[in-house]
Amino acid sequence: MNATLLQGKEIAGKIKEALKKEIEALKHKTGLVPRLVSIQVGDNAASSVYINSQKKNAEALGIEYELKVLGASATEEGLIKEIETMNGNKHVTGIIVQLPLPKGIDHRRVMSAISPLKDAEGMHPENLGHVLLGDAKLVPCTAQAAMELIESTGTKLYGKEAVVIGHSEIVGKPLSLLLLNKFATTTVCHIATGERGVLPDHVKTAEILIVAVGKAELIKSEWIRTGATVIDVGINRVGDKLVGDVEFEKAKEKAAFITPVPGGVGPLTVTLLLRNVVTAFKLQHEIRN
Repeated sequence: MNATLLQGKEIAGKIKEALKKEIEALKHKTGLVPRLVSIQVGDNAASSVYINSQKKNAEALGIEYELKVLGASATEEGLIKEIETMNGNKHVTGIIVQLPLPKGIDHRRVMSAISPLKDAEGMHPENLGHVLLGDAKLVPCTAQAAMELIESTGTKLYGKEAVVIGHSEIVGKPLSLLLLNKFATTTVCHIATGERGVLPDHVKTAEILIVAVGKAELIKSEWIRTGATVIDVGINRVGDKLVGDVEFEKAKEKAAFITPVPGGVGPLTVTLLLRNVVTAFKLQHEIRN
């Protein structure tokens, strides 16, 4: 067996085509276009790469993009005041605060300060609550990306054994809820699973395996179930190479579908951020699909 590679760029391209048409239609209907404001605190090379990708993709779709940079000495209160100004600006559709934030700034408090209707990343507690209820409009982007990749395979999730490795607020927790909402039988593993020594046992049961840990080649190929769908969210630098959390070269000989790193989840994340901005625009203007 040699797995089919799930290329995020191809799926992102189809979503972008649809978004571009939708934005044109919204502009014709309202005379306005969505506008995304990105707030960066200090200077971080990794977030700067992400910001450039946001700007390039937003402008290509017809979404206005603005970057606000606060100095590294900015306080939590100052950042929240900036967010509140954006919340009150009717010309701002979506807000994203770039992570990581400097030490001393509580990222949960910051995310909670963003208006739920302008939450481009889908990380406000209210929006996460809607993920729990199964009626979310604004969903965390990376969790969405994993679901898009799984659904692109045509696999029906109903009753399938799904295993999520990692329980972060950004990926693992919301993703487990999205899978449960599709009636997948969902197991979540984390650091304590590994410390107990039973991680391989859980991985071996997975028909759908999603790994989001940030530890190079943590998941060994011999653990992977033959014919599984493997979504590798991790991205790690090993020497001059980028690798995922899964032992890719051997794993692709056992899996039916697998994401490469880079090129799998990553290209979808920005696109789904921008889809959230368009959804936020429709919610704010009370436009139904």
